[in-house]
Amino acid sequence: MDKENNTPVVTRRPFSCRRDSLTIRGYVFRTGTEVLPAIIICHGFMADQRSVKHYAEFLAGLGMAAFTFDFCGGCLKGKSDGRQSEMSVLTEVEDLMAVIEYVRQRDDVDHEHISLIGFSQGGVVCALTAAKIPDRIERLILIYPALCIPDDARRGRMMFAKFDPSNIPPVISHFPMKLGDVYAKAVINMNIYDEIRGYDRPVLLIHGTRDEIVDISYSRKAREVYKQCEYLEIEGAGHMFSKGHDRIAMDALEKFILSKA
Repeated sequence: MDKENNTPVVTRRPFSCRRDSLTIRGYVFRTGTEVLPAIIICHGFMADQRSVKHYAEFLAGLGMAAFTFDFCGGCLKGKSDGRQSEMSVLTEVEDLMAVIEYVRQRDDVDHEHISLIGFSQGGVVCALTAAKIPDRIERLILIYPALCIPDDARRGRMMFAKFDPSNIPPVISHFPMKLGDVYAKAVINMNIYDEIRGYDRPVLLIHGTRDEIVDISYSRKAREVYKQCEYLEIEGAGHMFSKGHDRIAMDALEKFILSKA
């Protein structure tokens, strides 16, 4: 307990688990030593777990065991194994499934209360994963999820990378990352809304009205697909929130978590 502020002290401890031959490395943020509900936090494309540390600390302060990790091959400077050229949304789903299984095996986690939160591409990964195992995921939080990725692949324009979608090259140049063709091929025939609609438990979906990377129309459509969806548009927010927009998102997140407790 922080005596000055009378708040629990959040600790950070490393963890690791395996996905096939690859090691996934991350941290768990929590208070105390009792059994806690868990939430797994997924970072976005080219980012790493450092980008979501403030959310992990916030969620730990709400009484959750918050897990962050680096996707295999999904970071510029990640701690996990894996090559960027072998990464795709689907390999990141496999990463997340491995982390979920690891979390379920821990003695300090309430296995009946595991939630997911994902940002941008991490949001897509969370949405796909939750739809595969809805009985294991209590709540799903999506923050500016990059549901545009399959459409982008079909257009042959994924972020700054351009290619012929009918003849995808072995390497997709996306400076400073070099992506393999699997990044596009894994999603080019995917109907993202058909894939995610299988999750029928509570969802919180947050998107900024000035998102320059993922058009807000993708989240507006997802809101209609989910059966139990709380939806928030943050006026003026772009892709990657400012501190002020993070505060708005965190307030909504706290209400969502506490209302479903």
